[in-house]
Amino acid sequence: MWIISLPIQISEISCEPARLTWLDWTGTAIWFIGFLFESIGDAQLALFKADSRNKGKVMDRGLWRYTRHPNYFGDALLWWGLFVIALSTPGGHWTVISPLIMTGLLMKVSGVALLEKTLTKTKPEYRQYVSRTSAFFPWMPRG
Repeated sequence: MWIISLPIQISEISCEPARLTWLDWTGTAIWFIGFLFESIGDAQLALFKADSRNKGKVMDRGLWRYTRHPNYFGDALLWWGLFVIALSTPGGHWTVISPLIMTGLLMKVSGVALLEKTLTKTKPEYRQYVSRTSAFFPWMPRG
């Protein structure tokens, strides 16, 4: 957690609120977009799962039409936004390790990869969804 939170630690140590830079504003915008992706994606999935008619079906509407994991994508953006904010501080560029680790974990270890192993086995429609929808980065559906 110490390594993952480096951008926050560096920004907090060096923060001078009277001197916000374009990096601070850009990082805040990236963070906010990530927050929206994660919270809207989670809310859309919760509503989908709450409807008993959707049992065993694949969520492929809303943000889920453009990425199979909008919540994980949003989470990664949160960390990239914090990193961009940290760039405005001395030594902030070294904190790039944080979003790199988090994005790697979300894409290859605990997020996308782990969840998709289960979903391809338990939901027959999921393979079709995979063939037309970007795994992580939002993109127009194929086909």
